[in-house]
Amino acid sequence: MKVATVQMNIKFADIQHNVSRAKELIENSNARLIVLPELFNTGYMFDSPEEILSFSEDTNGYTIKVLESIAKSKECYITGGFAEKDNNNIYNSSFLIGPTGLCGIYRKIHLFRDEKRVFKPGDLPLRLYEIDGFNIGLMICFDWLFPEISRSYALMGADIICHSANLVLPFCPDALITRALENRMFFILSNRIGCESMGDKLLKFIGKSEIVAPNGDVLIRAGADVEGIFEVEIDPLQARDKNITPLNNIFEDRRCDMYSEKLLKPKTKE
Repeated sequence: MKVATVQMNIKFADIQHNVSRAKELIENSNARLIVLPELFNTGYMFDSPEEILSFSEDTNGYTIKVLESIAKSKECYITGGFAEKDNNNIYNSSFLIGPTGLCGIYRKIHLFRDEKRVFKPGDLPLRLYEIDGFNIGLMICFDWLFPEISRSYALMGADIICHSANLVLPFCPDALITRALENRMFFILSNRIGCESMGDKLLKFIGKSEIVAPNGDVLIRAGADVEGIFEVEIDPLQARDKNITPLNNIFEDRRCDMYSEKLLKPKTKE
């Protein structure tokens, strides 16, 4: 399977520009599975639900309709992030679109910093999507910090995790090597570049979009300030081999009898 990650310089609050740029990049690819950044169509630094409301879309909105047309014409699958409006709630969400239309939605579970003032926490259960016989999971940006989500996908049978992001902290690209290795899965990270400001706040996005193999090898990693689409051929069947050595299997070697749920909960001050 040929897979690709898109790295974009996103223009704040300009949906038509950003969707058009994404379309231009995607049209230069022959990948079967393409990952776009978090909130790729709107930009990131909204301060409240009221501010982002006019830029949010439901699943029948402009962004998804345009990408549905691209996915149909190119016979590919596209995932990426948008501000999803559902009744009176706004979620930081990812879509998965295929040749026949929208396949599903993931809503970000772990909100980062000021996102907690803008979005509702994700409320949809984790699920996998089948593409060409392989299992695909979705996650967004700060989800990487919580190993539970990656391990949950692994236990569900995921082969590939599509990770849309707007990263500002430097840790994630290297941390995904560990996530891939400890779960024996492929990770496709799509991050953005450029800066956004709001008042005295300035965010610089780190780029470094990448595709990581189940053995921890970084198959491709973009630069910190490069825009483009980066693709590589992978064999998702490699994610079905959960052996680290001939005598060590990441699932069979778990000692669930020794893991205390009580110990995993943080201590509270009396």
